[in-house]
Amino acid sequence: MSGDLDFTSADVPTAAPSVASLQQAEASLVTTLPEGGVGFENMKNHILKDIAVGFAGASRSPNFYADTTGNLTDAALFADWLVSTTDQNVQVHLPRETVATTLEATALRSLRLLQQLLSVNETTFPGRIFTTGAAASNLLGIAMGREFVVAEAGRRNSPPSHTSVAELGLLEACLQAGVQSIQIITTRPHSSLYKAVSAAGIGRDSVLLVPLSEDEPWKFDMNVLTQHLSREEAKTIIVVSAAEAVSGRFMSQAEMARIRSLADKYGAWVHVDGAVGLQALILPHTKEYAALNDGVSGFHLADSIAGDAHELLNVPHDCGFFFTRHLELQQIVFRNPGAAYLSTATLSIPSPLNLGLENSRRFRALPVYASLLACGRIWYCTLLERRIALARRIASYIINSTVYQLLPNNDLDTIYTVVLFRARSDSSNMKLISLLDPLNSKQIHISGLLWKGQAAARIAVSSSYVEVDRDFDIIVNALESASITV
Repeated sequence: MSGDLDFTSADVPTAAPSVASLQQAEASLVTTLPEGGVGFENMKNHILKDIAVGFAGASRSPNFYADTTGNLTDAALFADWLVSTTDQNVQVHLPRETVATTLEATALRSLRLLQQLLSVNETTFPGRIFTTGAAASNLLGIAMGREFVVAEAGRRNSPPSHTSVAELGLLEACLQAGVQSIQIITTRPHSSLYKAVSAAGIGRDSVLLVPLSEDEPWKFDMNVLTQHLSREEAKTIIVVSAAEAVSGRFMSQAEMARIRSLADKYGAWVHVDGAVGLQALILPHTKEYAALNDGVSGFHLADSIAGDAHELLNVPHDCGFFFTRHLELQQIVFRNPGAAYLSTATLSIPSPLNLGLENSRRFRALPVYASLLACGRIWYCTLLERRIALARRIASYIINSTVYQLLPNNDLDTIYTVVLFRARSDSSNMKLISLLDPLNSKQIHISGLLWKGQAAARIAVSSSYVEVDRDFDIIVNALESASITV
C-alpha cells in the first residue's frame, strides 16, 4: 500500500511547489489553440515537464497539512486509471452489457463495503449513491429534507393533504401544506451547506446557527432548538456537522438521541454532514478514543448522512457518498422519467437514475472497491490511529510551548486529526503562516484561519504516508524555526 512507503527525512516530497516552479508552470501555459495540434508525445512532455512542476504535493507528501485532501492508495490509483480507460456508464443498470453497476449496487457493492467499514447498518440505510463529493451529498440531503418536511406538514394537516415538492414545486407544495418557510438549524456548518440550501431554493438566510456557546460551537442549544422547532409556520431541517474536525468535538450520543426525539415530535429531518468526522466510526472502542467514539456513535439516528471518500479512503478527490434511511423518498425526489433508451433492464436493484443528481456519472465505485479490497478494515483503522497519534503529539508539544497556544483548549482526549493553534503574541498571528515556512522550502504546508476573530493556524493530518516520529520532528523543526521570529 502507498501508505507503507518509507521516506527518509531527506527524500520526503515537498508539500507545495516553489515560487519558481509556479512561475515556470504558469509561463508555459499555451493560450492559443494550435490549428493542427502538437501531437501526443509533445503534449505529454509539456504537461509532465512544464505544468506538473506547479502542482500541489498533497498526493505525494506526508507533510501537506493545509487541507484534509489525503492522497491516493496504489489500489485507488490503479482502479481510477481503469475507470478512465474503460469509461463505463454507471447511471443505467444494464447487467447484460456491463458489470459496473452490479459492482456498485449489488451484493459486493462498494457502498455496502463502505457501510461495513463504518459500521453503518446496510438495512437501516438502504438508500445510497456515490456523488462528486460531500457538497453534492449535502445537496441530496437538503433536497430530501425539503421534500420530507413539506410532505409531513401536509400529512399533519386536518384533513391531510398530499404536498410533494417533487411533484408540485416548492411554492405550490408549501402553500397547500400551510408552510411559510423552511429553516435550516445547525451549529458550526461547513461552507458547502450554504451552497446546498441556495441550490435547493431554500436560501442562505434560512440557515440559523444555534450553538450552545462560543466555547462549545459544535453543540446545539437545545432550548433554542426547541423554540425554533415549535414554530408552526416554519418547517425544519436539522444539520449536524462533523465536516470540520475542530479537534474531535462532535455531537454526543445523548445529544443525538435528543435531537432525534425532537425531530420526530415536530416533523423535522436530521442530516449529518460527516465528511471528516465519519472516519471516527472505524476506531476501536477504547479509553484512548472514548470522546471520539461518543461523538460519532449517534450518527445512525440521522435520516441522511453525507461523506467524502477522498478524506476517508484516500481515493481520487472527486468522490463522495450519501446514505439515507428513506430509499422510497430518495426515488421520489430524484426520479428520472426518461426516454425508453434510459430504461433499466431489471428491477433487481434501485435504478441509479433515480437516486442522485447526475445522469452522466463517473464510475467512482471502482477505486473505492479496489482500496477497500486491497487495504481492508485493519489498514484503515491503523492509518487513522497513526494520524491521531501525530495530531495529539503535535498538540502536546504546543500545550507545553511558551510561544504557541492550543485551540480551543488543552483537552488532548478530544484531539482528532486537526490541530488548531496560534502564537501567544497577538502581533505575530497575522504573519504566523508565512513564518512557519521562512525559507519558502515548502517542506510542510499548513493553512490559516480565523478562530473567534483572531488569526490562527491549522494542521490537518490526512495523508496515508504519515509516519509519526519522522513527521513530528519535521513539524517541530518548522515551529521552532518560526518561533525565533515570533
